[in-house]
Amino acid sequence: MVRKRFQSPQPVTGMQHAQNFLKKIGLGPHNYHFWKQIGKALLCTYTIFGAAWLYNETSPLGWWTLKPKPKEEWELAHLYERREFPYPGDEEAMEEFIKKGGMIGTTIGPKGMVEGDKDSLNFQKELEDKKLDQEAQKLWLRMRNEVIAELQEKGFDME
Repeated sequence: MVRKRFQSPQPVTGMQHAQNFLKKIGLGPHNYHFWKQIGKALLCTYTIFGAAWLYNETSPLGWWTLKPKPKEEWELAHLYERREFPYPGDEEAMEEFIKKGGMIGTTIGPKGMVEGDKDSLNFQKELEDKKLDQEAQKLWLRMRNEVIAELQEKGFDME
């Protein structure tokens, strides 16, 4: 007769083995609440990012700015707007598209020739140069005013 404390263990089924493994790696039944909270947090985060992305695509403002776009940017906005391109087989839509200006950054003349004088890169470079010049001017004035203030503190008369 076999003693009770030395009885052979119950055979472990595949399901019990899988549950033991999942429990060891943190996916057991006691971890369900934790993973549910993680899922909710990810869902909320991605929802917020998606809404921000959608707002960025359709916003009259800039990305996360609450000040309106400068005049130069409004003038160049047509170069960066999204355009609906017509299906190539649709003749009427293609003609209308060409009349409106065709591809971004090009002007199509009355004979259908592309005039390359309007280039979006040149506009962008001009805008960047203007901004750089403005920033340099601001920095120069600020430095000049600081030097004048220091000299006035020391007793020199500066105007």
